[in-house]
Amino acid sequence: MIIRSHAAGPDGRAVPALPLAAVADRSGPVVPVVHLPVMAAEVLAALAPRDGGVYVDATFGAGGYTRAILAAADCRVWAVDRDPRAVALAGILASAVPGRLQVVEGCFGDLEALLAERGVAGVDGIAFDLGVSSAHLDDAGRGFSFRADGPLDMRMGGDGETAADLVNRLPESALAKIIFEYGEERRARRVAAALVAARAEAPIDRTGRLATIVRSVVPSAHDGIDPATRTFQALRMAVNDEPGELSRGLAAAERLLAPGGRLAVVAFHSLEDRVVKEFLRQRAEAPPAPSRHLPMAPVVPRAMTFRLLERRPLVPGRAEIEANPRSRSARLRIAERTAAPVQSKS
Repeated sequence: MIIRSHAAGPDGRAVPALPLAAVADRSGPVVPVVHLPVMAAEVLAALAPRDGGVYVDATFGAGGYTRAILAAADCRVWAVDRDPRAVALAGILASAVPGRLQVVEGCFGDLEALLAERGVAGVDGIAFDLGVSSAHLDDAGRGFSFRADGPLDMRMGGDGETAADLVNRLPESALAKIIFEYGEERRARRVAAALVAARAEAPIDRTGRLATIVRSVVPSAHDGIDPATRTFQALRMAVNDEPGELSRGLAAAERLLAPGGRLAVVAFHSLEDRVVKEFLRQRAEAPPAPSRHLPMAPVVPRAMTFRLLERRPLVPGRAEIEANPRSRSARLRIAERTAAPVQSKS
């Protein structure tokens, strides 16, 4: 087992680094990876871990935020991830910090139910790191990346339809809708038409072929971003129901966080960030005043369940972007739970 570094906890004890590895499957080999948690210092400052607190890393991934929280205070962490490989890594770290880290396999959209099953009804902080991880992108066998050929899978967990299933089954209009809405691809109709024409010749089941098809109808961008980027993003989000998971996860966080508890969400593209921004806008600001030109209607005051700690999202510094280019699009939004009750589960 390879251990590279240690972080000192509040009592001077070292919190072991995660092994530099990713489990290929539940019984397969372990292969090395390198993990750079995005905006780790900012996320840790937002959560402000304290001794005796209970925190949730809702998207454990390779464990960067979990290790930072464990090192910052004598607290407990619940690590949640839908990927069996990430859960296996979390289990390795849990064995190194007995009693302080509990690991749960599941979707963060089910966060409240997952914790309730284990007797947890309230926590002091929750961190979300949205989107795909470096480990996903760097493993061609997972099918997330257009940079290396592999099976067209894209599932973060092991259940449900793959990207190949969607590409080869959905009608052209449905494909165009996914690619436009989730990928914000202006040429979505052209891409969908090309996919339908190509699958008529042979099923599209490899990332290399999918990327080639997209590049044939989407010109290269001036900023150097690969033409296949937006289509791959869209299919990944559809396969894993990422927008639905995010909405459910934020609502679960609202119900789980104790008064004074902190929420930290790192998003990597505008669609995710808009969902987080709108969620917090509705819950952290007073409703707009009615027009003075309209008849007065009874106003039902809405209890604000969050207090914004920053009005604008935080972004990575230049040094972090240079060290980890994948962090360049990250946006961190943070808020603190008030004592106001949640009005509904919708």
